[in-house]
Amino acid sequence: MDFKLNKEDEQFRSEVAAFVNQELPWDWRNRSLDPDEPEDAVLVKEFKKKLAGQGWLTMAWPEEYGGSSASHVKQMILNEEMAYRGVPAGDAGTRMVGPILMLYGTDEQKQEFLPKIAGADIDWAQGYSEPDSGSDLASLQTRAVEDGDEFVVNGSKIWNNAHSGADWMFMLARTEQDAPKHRGISFLLTEMKSPGITIEKIPMMWNAHRSLVTFEDLRIPKKNLVGEQNMGWYVGAALLDFERSGVDRPARAKRLLEDLVSYCQVTKRNGRLLSDDPIIRRKLAEAAVQIESCRMMCYNVVWMQSKEMIPNKEASITKAYGSELTHHIYELGMELMGMHGQLEPGSKYVPLQGRIENGFMRSRGGMVAAGTSEIQRNVIASRGLGLPRG
Repeated sequence: MDFKLNKEDEQFRSEVAAFVNQELPWDWRNRSLDPDEPEDAVLVKEFKKKLAGQGWLTMAWPEEYGGSSASHVKQMILNEEMAYRGVPAGDAGTRMVGPILMLYGTDEQKQEFLPKIAGADIDWAQGYSEPDSGSDLASLQTRAVEDGDEFVVNGSKIWNNAHSGADWMFMLARTEQDAPKHRGISFLLTEMKSPGITIEKIPMMWNAHRSLVTFEDLRIPKKNLVGEQNMGWYVGAALLDFERSGVDRPARAKRLLEDLVSYCQVTKRNGRLLSDDPIIRRKLAEAAVQIESCRMMCYNVVWMQSKEMIPNKEASITKAYGSELTHHIYELGMELMGMHGQLEPGSKYVPLQGRIENGFMRSRGGMVAAGTSEIQRNVIASRGLGLPRG
Protein backbone atom coordinates (compact mmCIF):
# COMPACT_ATOMS: atom_id res chain seq x y z
CA MET A 1 0.00 0.00 0.00
CA ASP A 2 1.36 3.42 -0.98
CA PHE A 3 0.84 6.12 1.66
CA LYS A 4 2.58 8.86 -0.34
CA LEU A 5 0.72 12.07 -1.09
CA ASN A 6 0.35 13.19 -4.69
CA LYS A 7 2.58 15.84 -6.26
CA GLU A 8 0.04 18.63 -5.81
CA ASP A 9 -0.35 17.93 -2.09
CA GLU A 10 3.42 17.78 -1.56
CA GLN A 11 3.76 21.08 -3.37
CA PHE A 12 1.13 22.56 -1.05
CA ARG A 13 3.13 21.31 1.95
CA SER A 14 6.17 23.24 0.70
CA GLU A 15 4.01 26.31 0.14
CA VAL A 16 2.73 26.19 3.72
CA ALA A 17 6.26 25.89 5.12
CA ALA A 18 7.43 28.88 3.10
CA PHE A 19 4.41 30.95 4.17
CA VAL A 20 5.03 30.26 7.87
CA ASN A 21 8.71 31.17 7.60
CA GLN A 22 7.82 34.47 5.93
CA GLU A 23 4.64 35.58 7.71
CA LEU A 24 4.76 34.22 11.28
CA PRO A 25 5.04 37.16 13.73
CA TRP A 26 7.39 35.25 16.08
CA ASP A 27 10.36 32.89 15.79
CA TRP A 28 8.86 29.43 16.05
CA ARG A 29 12.30 27.83 16.39
CA ASN A 30 13.07 29.58 19.67
CA ARG A 31 9.73 30.59 21.18
CA SER A 32 6.75 28.49 22.23
CA LEU A 33 3.37 30.22 22.49
CA ASP A 34 0.32 29.44 24.59
CA PRO A 35 -2.76 30.73 22.70
CA ASP A 36 -4.73 30.68 25.96
CA GLU A 37 -2.51 33.40 27.44
CA PRO A 38 -3.59 36.99 26.62
CA GLU A 39 -0.14 38.17 25.53
CA ASP A 40 0.34 35.25 23.14
CA ALA A 41 -3.28 35.28 21.98
CA VAL A 42 -2.67 38.64 20.28
CA LEU A 43 0.15 37.20 18.14
CA VAL A 44 -1.82 34.07 17.35
CA LYS A 45 -4.83 36.08 16.19
CA GLU A 46 -2.57 38.24 14.01
CA PHE A 47 -1.33 35.14 12.24
CA LYS A 48 -4.79 33.58 11.97
CA LYS A 49 -5.88 36.73 10.17
CA LYS A 50 -3.09 36.12 7.67
CA LEU A 51 -4.23 32.53 7.23
CA ALA A 52 -7.79 33.74 6.67
CA GLY A 53 -6.56 36.20 4.06
CA GLN A 54 -4.73 33.35 2.35
CA GLY A 55 -7.94 31.29 2.38
CA TRP A 56 -6.35 28.61 4.56
CA LEU A 57 -7.96 29.01 7.98
CA THR A 58 -11.10 27.07 6.99
CA MET A 59 -10.01 25.82 3.61
CA ALA A 60 -11.97 22.53 3.79
CA TRP A 61 -15.25 24.28 4.62
CA PRO A 62 -17.90 24.70 1.88
CA GLU A 63 -17.57 27.95 -0.05
CA GLU A 64 -20.94 29.25 1.15
CA TYR A 65 -19.62 29.23 4.72
CA GLY A 66 -16.34 31.02 3.98
CA GLY A 67 -14.19 28.08 2.96
CA SER A 68 -12.77 26.99 -0.37
CA SER A 69 -14.05 23.38 -0.44
CA ALA A 70 -10.46 22.14 -0.36
CA SER A 71 -9.81 18.48 0.28
CA HIS A 72 -9.54 17.20 3.82
CA VAL A 73 -6.06 16.01 2.91
CA LYS A 74 -4.94 19.57 2.23
CA GLN A 75 -6.49 20.74 5.49
CA MET A 76 -4.62 17.94 7.26
CA ILE A 77 -1.34 18.99 5.63
CA LEU A 78 -1.86 22.55 6.83
CA ASN A 79 -2.64 21.38 10.37
CA GLU A 80 0.35 19.04 10.40
CA GLU A 81 2.84 21.65 9.22
CA MET A 82 1.53 24.23 11.68
CA ALA A 83 1.67 21.83 14.62
CA TYR A 84 5.22 20.73 13.73
CA ARG A 85 6.29 24.36 14.05
CA GLY A 86 4.33 24.90 17.23
CA VAL A 87 1.93 27.31 15.53
CA PRO A 88 -1.52 27.19 17.24
CA ALA A 89 -3.41 28.15 14.08
CA GLY A 90 -6.46 25.97 14.67
CA ASP A 91 -8.90 26.90 17.41
CA ALA A 92 -12.23 25.90 18.92
CA GLY A 93 -14.10 27.90 16.31
CA THR A 94 -12.56 26.34 13.22
CA ARG A 95 -12.21 22.79 14.55
CA MET A 96 -15.31 22.39 16.69
CA VAL A 97 -17.96 25.12 16.68
CA GLY A 98 -17.94 25.62 12.90
CA PRO A 99 -18.38 21.94 11.99
CA ILE A 100 -21.07 21.53 14.65
CA LEU A 101 -23.05 24.51 13.35
CA MET A 102 -22.89 23.02 9.85
CA LEU A 103 -24.42 19.81 11.22
CA TYR A 104 -26.92 21.13 13.77
CA GLY A 105 -27.13 24.92 13.48
CA THR A 106 -30.06 26.93 12.17
CA ASP A 107 -29.68 29.00 9.01
CA GLU A 108 -29.55 32.11 11.18
CA GLN A 109 -26.75 30.66 13.33
CA LYS A 110 -24.77 29.64 10.27
CA GLN A 111 -25.08 33.10 8.72
CA GLU A 112 -24.20 34.78 12.01
CA PHE A 113 -21.17 32.78 13.10
CA LEU A 114 -19.55 30.85 10.25
CA PRO A 115 -18.28 33.86 8.24
CA LYS A 116 -16.83 35.37 11.44
CA ILE A 117 -15.06 32.12 12.31
CA ALA A 118 -13.69 31.81 8.77
CA GLY A 119 -12.41 35.40 8.92
CA ALA A 120 -10.74 34.98 12.35
CA ASP A 121 -13.05 37.69 13.68
CA ILE A 122 -14.35 35.75 16.68
CA ASP A 123 -12.70 33.72 19.45
CA TRP A 124 -14.37 30.97 21.48
CA ALA A 125 -14.12 29.53 24.98
CA GLN A 126 -15.30 26.02 25.82
CA GLY A 127 -17.95 25.58 28.52
CA TYR A 128 -17.84 21.86 29.28
CA SER A 129 -15.93 20.96 32.45
CA GLU A 130 -17.15 22.20 35.83
CA PRO A 131 -15.46 22.21 39.25
CA ASP A 132 -17.34 19.00 40.14
CA SER A 133 -17.89 17.55 36.65
CA GLY A 134 -14.91 16.63 34.53
CA SER A 135 -14.61 13.11 33.15
CA ASP A 136 -18.20 12.42 34.22
CA LEU A 137 -19.41 15.40 32.23
CA ALA A 138 -23.02 14.20 32.16
CA SER A 139 -23.17 15.02 35.89
CA LEU A 140 -22.84 18.74 35.12
CA GLN A 141 -24.82 21.06 37.38
CA THR A 142 -25.00 24.32 35.41
CA ARG A 143 -28.72 25.03 34.98
CA ALA A 144 -30.58 26.82 32.21
CA VAL A 145 -34.19 27.59 33.11
CA GLU A 146 -36.66 28.74 30.46
CA ASP A 147 -38.06 32.24 30.86
CA GLY A 148 -40.02 33.32 27.81
CA ASP A 149 -37.66 33.61 24.84
CA GLU A 150 -34.57 33.18 27.02
CA PHE A 151 -32.73 30.71 29.22
CA VAL A 152 -31.59 31.93 32.64
CA VAL A 153 -28.27 30.24 33.43
CA ASN A 154 -26.62 29.70 36.80
CA GLY A 155 -23.49 27.63 37.46
CA SER A 156 -19.83 27.61 36.46
CA LYS A 157 -17.35 26.28 33.89
CA ILE A 158 -13.64 25.66 34.41
CA TRP A 159 -10.34 24.98 32.57
CA ASN A 160 -11.13 27.25 29.62
CA ASN A 161 -9.50 30.27 27.96
CA ALA A 162 -12.09 32.93 28.78
CA HIS A 163 -9.41 35.16 30.36
CA SER A 164 -7.61 35.54 27.02
CA GLY A 165 -10.37 37.66 25.48
CA ALA A 166 -12.81 35.07 24.10
CA ASP A 167 -15.84 36.68 22.47
CA TRP A 168 -18.25 33.75 22.83
CA MET A 169 -18.58 30.51 24.76
CA PHE A 170 -20.22 27.27 23.67
CA MET A 171 -21.54 25.33 26.65
CA LEU A 172 -23.59 22.44 27.91
CA ALA A 173 -26.25 23.24 30.50
CA ARG A 174 -29.00 21.21 32.14
CA THR A 175 -32.41 22.33 30.87
CA GLU A 176 -34.51 19.51 32.36
CA GLN A 177 -33.63 18.53 35.91
CA ASP A 178 -35.55 15.24 36.12
CA ALA A 179 -34.42 13.76 32.79
CA PRO A 180 -32.08 10.73 32.61
CA LYS A 181 -28.41 11.58 33.07
CA HIS A 182 -27.46 12.02 29.41
CA ARG A 183 -30.68 13.77 28.49
CA GLY A 184 -32.08 17.05 29.68
CA ILE A 185 -28.86 18.79 28.57
CA SER A 186 -28.79 21.54 25.92
CA PHE A 187 -26.02 23.05 23.81
CA LEU A 188 -25.97 26.86 24.11
CA LEU A 189 -23.95 29.79 22.79
CA THR A 190 -23.40 32.89 24.90
CA GLU A 191 -21.63 36.17 24.31
CA MET A 192 -18.94 36.68 26.95
CA LYS A 193 -19.71 40.37 27.49
CA SER A 194 -23.24 39.52 28.64
CA PRO A 195 -24.27 40.62 32.17
CA GLY A 196 -23.99 37.86 34.77
CA ILE A 197 -20.58 36.46 33.73
CA THR A 198 -17.54 36.55 36.05
CA ILE A 199 -14.09 35.34 34.94
CA GLU A 200 -11.37 34.26 37.39
CA LYS A 201 -7.83 33.24 36.37
CA ILE A 202 -6.48 29.96 37.75
CA PRO A 203 -2.68 29.34 37.80
CA MET A 204 -1.42 26.13 36.18
CA MET A 205 1.78 24.31 37.16
CA TRP A 206 3.43 25.02 33.78
CA ASN A 207 3.51 28.82 34.26
CA ALA A 208 0.21 29.48 32.52
CA HIS A 209 -3.42 30.19 33.46
CA ARG A 210 -6.88 28.88 32.71
CA SER A 211 -10.26 30.30 33.70
CA LEU A 212 -13.13 29.66 36.06
CA VAL A 213 -16.27 31.26 34.61
CA THR A 214 -19.27 31.80 36.89
CA PHE A 215 -22.80 32.51 35.65
CA GLU A 216 -25.28 34.36 37.85
CA ASP A 217 -28.70 34.83 36.23
CA LEU A 218 -27.08 34.95 32.80
CA ARG A 219 -29.70 35.34 30.06
CA ILE A 220 -29.19 33.50 26.77
CA PRO A 221 -31.68 34.01 23.93
CA LYS A 222 -33.32 30.79 22.77
CA LYS A 223 -32.09 31.53 19.25
CA ASN A 224 -28.64 30.53 20.57
CA LEU A 225 -29.75 26.96 21.25
CA VAL A 226 -27.89 24.58 18.90
CA GLY A 227 -29.79 21.43 17.98
CA GLU A 228 -32.82 20.19 19.89
CA GLN A 229 -33.52 21.27 23.44
CA ASN A 230 -32.58 18.58 25.99
CA MET A 231 -30.55 16.71 23.34
CA GLY A 232 -27.38 18.77 23.63
CA TRP A 233 -25.33 15.86 24.97
CA TYR A 234 -25.29 14.30 21.52
CA VAL A 235 -24.35 17.61 19.90
CA GLY A 236 -21.49 17.97 22.38
CA ALA A 237 -20.37 14.38 21.86
CA ALA A 238 -20.15 14.93 18.10
CA LEU A 239 -18.13 18.10 18.77
CA LEU A 240 -15.60 16.08 20.76
CA ASP A 241 -15.17 13.75 17.79
CA PHE A 242 -13.93 16.75 15.82
CA GLU A 243 -11.71 17.87 18.71
CA ARG A 244 -10.07 14.46 18.97
CA SER A 245 -9.36 14.02 15.26
CA GLY A 246 -6.27 16.23 14.81
CA VAL A 247 -2.91 15.22 13.41
CA ASP A 248 -1.28 17.85 15.60
CA ARG A 249 -0.16 15.41 18.32
CA PRO A 250 2.20 13.26 16.20
CA ALA A 251 3.40 16.40 14.38
CA ARG A 252 4.39 18.07 17.64
CA ALA A 253 5.89 14.82 18.90
CA LYS A 254 8.02 14.57 15.76
CA ARG A 255 9.48 18.02 16.35
CA LEU A 256 10.12 17.15 20.01
CA LEU A 257 11.87 13.93 19.07
CA GLU A 258 14.07 15.74 16.56
CA ASP A 259 15.07 18.18 19.30
CA LEU A 260 15.97 15.28 21.59
CA VAL A 261 18.02 13.58 18.87
CA SER A 262 19.95 16.81 18.27
CA TYR A 263 20.52 17.13 22.02
CA CYS A 264 21.91 13.59 22.19
CA GLN A 265 24.24 14.26 19.26
CA VAL A 266 26.06 17.06 21.12
CA THR A 267 25.74 16.01 24.77
CA LYS A 268 28.21 13.70 26.48
CA ARG A 269 27.72 11.56 29.57
CA ASN A 270 30.50 9.50 31.11
CA GLY A 271 32.82 10.54 28.32
CA ARG A 272 30.71 9.63 25.30
CA LEU A 273 27.87 11.12 23.31
CA LEU A 274 24.38 10.10 24.34
CA SER A 275 23.72 9.28 20.69
CA ASP A 276 26.36 6.54 20.89
CA ASP A 277 24.56 4.73 23.73
CA PRO A 278 22.73 1.73 22.21
CA ILE A 279 19.99 1.82 24.85
CA ILE A 280 19.25 5.48 24.16
CA ARG A 281 19.34 4.88 20.41
CA ARG A 282 16.78 2.09 20.80
CA LYS A 283 14.47 4.30 22.87
CA LEU A 284 14.67 7.09 20.30
CA ALA A 285 13.97 4.62 17.49
CA GLU A 286 10.97 3.20 19.33
CA ALA A 287 9.58 6.71 19.78
CA ALA A 288 10.00 7.38 16.05
CA VAL A 289 8.02 4.23 15.20
CA GLN A 290 5.26 5.17 17.63
CA ILE A 291 5.01 8.68 16.16
CA GLU A 292 4.65 7.32 12.64
CA SER A 293 2.02 4.82 13.81
CA CYS A 294 0.01 7.63 15.40
CA ARG A 295 0.37 9.69 12.26
CA MET A 296 -1.11 6.90 10.15
CA MET A 297 -4.05 6.61 12.56
CA CYS A 298 -4.72 10.33 12.10
CA TYR A 299 -4.48 9.99 8.33
CA ASN A 300 -7.19 7.33 8.55
CA VAL A 301 -9.43 9.79 10.40
CA VAL A 302 -8.86 12.33 7.63
CA TRP A 303 -9.81 9.72 5.04
CA MET A 304 -13.06 9.07 6.95
CA GLN A 305 -13.84 12.78 7.02
CA SER A 306 -13.20 12.98 3.27
CA LYS A 307 -15.91 10.32 2.85
CA GLU A 308 -18.33 12.40 4.97
CA MET A 309 -18.09 9.96 7.86
CA ILE A 310 -17.92 11.19 11.46
CA PRO A 311 -14.99 9.48 13.22
CA ASN A 312 -16.00 8.14 16.59
CA LYS A 313 -14.00 5.24 17.98
CA GLU A 314 -11.25 6.14 15.51
CA ALA A 315 -11.02 9.64 16.97
CA SER A 316 -10.83 8.18 20.48
CA ILE A 317 -8.01 5.89 19.38
CA THR A 318 -5.94 8.77 18.01
CA LYS A 319 -6.66 10.93 21.05
CA ALA A 320 -5.69 8.30 23.62
CA TYR A 321 -2.65 7.07 21.72
CA GLY A 322 -1.49 10.56 20.71
CA SER A 323 -1.75 12.20 24.13
CA GLU A 324 -0.05 9.26 25.87
CA LEU A 325 2.64 9.20 23.20
CA THR A 326 3.37 12.89 23.79
CA HIS A 327 3.71 12.33 27.52
CA HIS A 328 5.97 9.31 26.93
CA ILE A 329 8.38 11.34 24.77
CA TYR A 330 8.52 14.13 27.34
CA GLU A 331 9.32 11.48 29.95
CA LEU A 332 12.12 10.29 27.69
CA GLY A 333 13.39 13.86 27.46
CA MET A 334 13.41 14.19 31.25
CA GLU A 335 15.34 10.91 31.48
CA LEU A 336 17.92 12.01 28.88
CA MET A 337 18.55 15.38 30.51
CA GLY A 338 18.67 14.15 34.07
CA MET A 339 18.60 16.93 36.66
CA HIS A 340 18.89 19.57 33.91
CA GLY A 341 15.48 18.50 32.62
CA GLN A 342 13.88 19.88 35.78
CA LEU A 343 15.05 23.44 35.11
CA GLU A 344 12.41 25.96 34.11
CA PRO A 345 12.46 28.13 30.98
CA GLY A 346 14.78 31.08 31.48
CA SER A 347 17.28 29.21 33.64
CA LYS A 348 20.94 29.72 32.67
CA TYR A 349 21.67 26.01 32.32
CA VAL A 350 18.39 24.69 30.94
CA PRO A 351 18.58 22.72 27.66
CA LEU A 352 16.19 23.40 24.75
CA GLN A 353 14.91 26.65 26.33
CA GLY A 354 13.16 24.66 29.05
CA ARG A 355 10.62 23.14 26.67
CA ILE A 356 11.05 19.70 28.21
CA GLU A 357 10.21 20.67 31.81
CA ASN A 358 7.32 22.85 30.70
CA GLY A 359 5.97 20.31 28.22
CA PHE A 360 6.32 17.41 30.64
CA MET A 361 3.98 19.04 33.15
CA ARG A 362 1.61 20.21 30.42
CA SER A 363 1.47 16.73 28.86
CA ARG A 364 -0.23 15.25 31.90
CA GLY A 365 -3.14 17.59 31.33
CA GLY A 366 -3.20 16.50 27.70
CA MET A 367 -4.21 13.01 28.81
CA VAL A 368 -7.21 14.52 30.64
CA ALA A 369 -8.39 17.35 28.37
CA ALA A 370 -10.97 16.43 25.69
CA GLY A 371 -11.75 13.24 27.62
CA THR A 372 -9.38 11.18 29.76
CA SER A 373 -7.55 8.15 28.39
CA GLU A 374 -9.86 6.00 30.51
CA ILE A 375 -12.93 7.56 28.86
CA GLN A 376 -11.39 7.02 25.44
CA ARG A 377 -10.81 3.35 26.22
CA ASN A 378 -14.43 3.00 27.27
CA VAL A 379 -15.51 4.45 23.92
CA ILE A 380 -13.15 2.15 22.03
CA ALA A 381 -14.38 -0.88 23.98
CA SER A 382 -18.10 -0.19 23.67
CA ARG A 383 -18.37 1.41 20.23
CA GLY A 384 -15.33 -0.16 18.61
CA LEU A 385 -15.21 -3.67 20.01
CA GLY A 386 -18.86 -4.04 20.96
CA LEU A 387 -18.05 -4.96 24.54
CA PRO A 388 -20.84 -4.66 27.15
CA ARG A 389 -20.81 -1.86 29.67
CA GLY A 390 -19.55 -2.87 33.08
